[in-house]
Amino acid sequence: MKLTAKLSLLLTFFCPAFAHAQISNFSHIVVIIQENRGPDNLFYYLCSTPYGSSKSCSTSPTDTQYDILTSNWLDKTASKGVTQPISVELDNTYDVSHSHDGFTTTCDVNTSTGICRMDGAAETSCTGCTGVAQPHYRYVDNSTGILNPYLTLATSYGWANYMFETQQGPTFPAHQFLFGGTSAPSAADDAIATFADSNMYPAANNPIAGCIAPSDIHVDLIEAGQKTGQTYPCFDHTTIADLMENVNVSWHYYNPGLDSIVTAPNAIDHICEPSEPSGGTCTGTEFTDNVITPPKKVLTDISGCNLAGMVWVTPSGENSDHASSNDGGGPAWVASIVNSIGNNPKCKSGENYWDDTAIIITWDDWGGWYDHEPPTILAGNEGDFQYGFRVPFMVVSAYTPVGYIDNTRMDWGTVLRFIEQNWGIEMGTLGFADARSTTDMTEFFNLEQAPRSFVTIPADRDASFFINDDRPMTEPDDY
Repeated sequence: MKLTAKLSLLLTFFCPAFAHAQISNFSHIVVIIQENRGPDNLFYYLCSTPYGSSKSCSTSPTDTQYDILTSNWLDKTASKGVTQPISVELDNTYDVSHSHDGFTTTCDVNTSTGICRMDGAAETSCTGCTGVAQPHYRYVDNSTGILNPYLTLATSYGWANYMFETQQGPTFPAHQFLFGGTSAPSAADDAIATFADSNMYPAANNPIAGCIAPSDIHVDLIEAGQKTGQTYPCFDHTTIADLMENVNVSWHYYNPGLDSIVTAPNAIDHICEPSEPSGGTCTGTEFTDNVITPPKKVLTDISGCNLAGMVWVTPSGENSDHASSNDGGGPAWVASIVNSIGNNPKCKSGENYWDDTAIIITWDDWGGWYDHEPPTILAGNEGDFQYGFRVPFMVVSAYTPVGYIDNTRMDWGTVLRFIEQNWGIEMGTLGFADARSTTDMTEFFNLEQAPRSFVTIPADRDASFFINDDRPMTEPDDY
């Protein structure tokens, strides 16, 4: 990945007209986390023109094919499966189960092989589905072009056919894995495979998550495949943010609410430092300096040349892609962040963000939608909550080849390892999912090549729209 100093000097001496400044690592990594979609559901149109005109789809893909199933979706309640799926709007009005129980039912594991049959989606619960035919077996309609920003990003940069959520469950544990490598309350709990596997309960009266939740709020725990009780959602273990602090790399976590279930730092006791044993506010300097709301501030921080080294961006409900609660703004929201980085002029320091930033775009869980690809189930107790279903995953940078498709099997631990190797941190330092991962995403980048010129991603809403959007924010996921 890196040119040696000697080679760089030789190239400069013999080929000065063609010499390009190279980077040895990225100065910024931006992880954009959307909500609740699977590849078959959200990226069905990768297999049709114009996006599928130069690449085909296959369920046994080569490195030039997308692994998207467009027909014969498996449903054990139907004699022949769902041979022709039905489209649904991105801003649809119903929501299918994406709990751990929803995973178990959808997976329908073959006990003799340990492999998910992937045919049980229709038997999971569905809110608002009365009168909707085959609600779990739908792909997002793109007749209006609403998905074009996502499809353009996938085909212009890097796409992963096999990114799996680490957890077999919903949003709260997903964000804990992305931030700290586990949803276990502690390192000791993780070592014995005891994980938080749910969002906050009771759901009806809880607007607050993490170490500042009311005392009656809890999350479910799972161990060895069995519910083992409940716990208050305030945990303590090392996170990737702590590793950033150790190597003097700045970090920001953009979110729709300091008390949201997507705001992972609020559930880490030593970062939050709650003002009360339960309830109150997060008072820790790490939290108050780095956890930023609303999400749109990432756009002004980019234009103001205040982009931190390590960045997480979570959306408001309107722009989240979450079924039944988004307004269709997600694709344009993501494009506005990418475009802001790609088009930002040089900062006073001379830095050009496009030339030294890696952008990772993913979805925190599958949202209950049908996907055909069975996950790898880990051995031992860890396999009772790892891994979950596929989620879409794109990598954008000036050093990522056009239309790159990767067939490596990955999970959130892969993202953590990429962050670690980028800043020279020993991979696996976190333990947890970090230690179990075997890949680090470096195949998505060729840092020896000259940076690609940025081309604006077309979208029907730009950064100005989101910066000036004064609508009250809603939660990106339900409790």
